[in-house]
Amino acid sequence: MMNKIAKTKYLTTLALLLLPSLASGQDLSGADTGWVLTSTALVLFMTLPGLSLFYGGLVRTKNVLSVLMQCFAIAVTISILWLVVGYSIAFGPSESAYWGGLSKIMFNGVGINSISTYGDIPETAFAAFQMTFAIITPALVVGAFVERIKFSSMLIFSLLWTLVVYFPVANWVWGGGWLGQMGLIDFAGGTVVHITAGVAALVTALVIGKRKDFLSSVTLPHNLTMSFTGAAMLWVGWFGFNAGSALAADGAAGMALFVTHISAATGALSWIVIEWKKYGKPSGLGAITGMVAGLATITPASGSVGPSGALIVGLAGGVICYFATTYLKQIIKIDDSLDVFPVHGVGGIVGTFLAGILVSGNLGIFSGNGFADGMTIGSQLMVQITGILAVGIYTAIATFILLKIVSALTSGIRVTDEQEQQGLDITDHDEKGYSM
Repeated sequence: MMNKIAKTKYLTTLALLLLPSLASGQDLSGADTGWVLTSTALVLFMTLPGLSLFYGGLVRTKNVLSVLMQCFAIAVTISILWLVVGYSIAFGPSESAYWGGLSKIMFNGVGINSISTYGDIPETAFAAFQMTFAIITPALVVGAFVERIKFSSMLIFSLLWTLVVYFPVANWVWGGGWLGQMGLIDFAGGTVVHITAGVAALVTALVIGKRKDFLSSVTLPHNLTMSFTGAAMLWVGWFGFNAGSALAADGAAGMALFVTHISAATGALSWIVIEWKKYGKPSGLGAITGMVAGLATITPASGSVGPSGALIVGLAGGVICYFATTYLKQIIKIDDSLDVFPVHGVGGIVGTFLAGILVSGNLGIFSGNGFADGMTIGSQLMVQITGILAVGIYTAIATFILLKIVSALTSGIRVTDEQEQQGLDITDHDEKGYSM
């Protein structure tokens, strides 16, 4: 009898050790947790090294290191800001419809056994995943002011902008805020990431002003091989960006991954075809820019459309972003140096709008998963337009005010004409990107 009791206790203990979630009484999915952790690494990979190399190859030799340093420094500082206050503002227990409050400052109450309210994954995994979104968004804005901003100004602006713009908007859309309550469709960041970054880039380029040789001479990328490498990393990392936003290893993640790939391919192909027809030759720069446009456009809709719908989204993103990129600088003559607004801003707007159409269950093979309860195509589109306008207008006003504050704090945002001519690698960091 004693041997049987001992054997039963042994087997029970062994089972509890092998099934820690059962032992603690918590419902935790190992598969979902593994996928979110993998996606976290993929999204960070998008910034470091993906976006860094993509942007770095597009500037001139004398500024390549400064761009890499800006992206790296943003990753470092925003990570700390996220720990201190960002996660609480974006995803804390909402004190209102506009921000998450301060109850989770310094990850107060978030422990090793805390389960996220957004899925059957650890809260730490969810928080780390969302942190990588907070990192890449201000890093995207870097493309608007490369080659002419002080490093100190860039750093202070990025910190304040993420605090004032990104964290609250993330709460509005994903953290239980007013846009999410309205039913806004933004699966992975059309408004939260791309519209905020794109609009901020446009305002920043306007306030800082043009590079001295803007439109007066041809400014060519110094290393397209580097940009191709970074673009390829962005494409792969984007699977974590979109499919990871399902927060589960399930069919929704699989569909999001597939439509992301289709849209990226369609965006790249459409750009290649347009250039080939217009100039007689397609360019490598155009191909990778079209790819990024396709990725940016599918981001808000990646949880709402099927593969055929992704063709529409990718085509729209590639064509519309091409013409925005080609003619925007000529029309408004604003030096958004690496086309952040024409690609990310316009792509985010187009994708957010199309998500409200393609989610309809009445569009056959192009449709997605159907409307939320009580929604029609008209009401859903009104919600989408409201989200686009609200996020865009708030971002524009806040960005303008923050730039003026930063300019006062740092005695001007721009480097001097002499420093711009010499290059920021030397003037800001006393280093060179290349020794030969």
